Amino acid sequence: MPTAEHLSFRVYDIIDFTVVWFLLYRLLLVVKGTRASQMFLGLAVIYVVSWVADSFQLTGLNRIFSSLKTVWLVAFVILFQPELRRSLAQMGQVRIFRFLFPIQPAESLEEIAKAVRVMSRKRIGGLIVLSRGAGLRHIIESGHRLDAKVSAELIVTIFTNYSPLHDGAVVVRDSTLVAAGCILPLSQDRSRVGTLGTRHRAALGMTDETDAIVVVVSEETGNISIANRGVLRRCADDRELVERMSKILQTGAKEEIE
Repeated sequence: MPTAEHLSFRVYDIIDFTVVWFLLYRLLLVVKGTRASQMFLGLAVIYVVSWVADSFQLTGLNRIFSSLKTVWLVAFVILFQPELRRSLAQMGQVRIFRFLFPIQPAESLEEIAKAVRVMSRKRIGGLIVLSRGAGLRHIIESGHRLDAKVSAELIVTIFTNYSPLHDGAVVVRDSTLVAAGCILPLSQDRSRVGTLGTRHRAALGMTDETDAIVVVVSEETGNISIANRGVLRRCADDRELVERMSKILQTGAKEEIE
């Protein structure tokens, strides 16, 4: 008859097995369809060969592949930082973590929408980053700190041509416009960027690496777009923009490409 100790061990074993396979499943979802997938497959092969060499006590082979495991893992982390950052950001978007971080106040969204409406009508290009759970310190430090209350007038003024800060992005956290003139990372994924301009590429790049939401106003057409989790979608007007921002902030929903 199994003792309580054996039963306890089996329960922990099941928990351990479940957690490991869940993490592997999440990792596979992250690398699926990206440039990291082939390298991940190579890393898995190295681990399997190393395990076989260890099981059959093939000393020379085991030493070689044990060394390769460390090198390959370090190279994987260095080369695929964007994918790993996006994965960690997505992990923070589950409901229990989102509960710990306040969402953007409704009045901030309304002020952003009013600014976007004016900018769209006057063909003033702009990039507005809405900060969520992930820290954006490196982005904020690339611009000029403002720490001002969010207002439509201030946003429009910043992005008006000939303004010293109009070329960068503004970062909004809660009801505060934290910084302006910020530099965002550009997406390098040719399958998505196509003929997109710099602002739209920056919006995709930012949402690839963080959980932030980015609003884009095209200077050429006045079109309004919203980027979330590496997906860019056009909004018909500022009302639709508010609806999409509210939905994403409340539920973490991923926008779908039309």
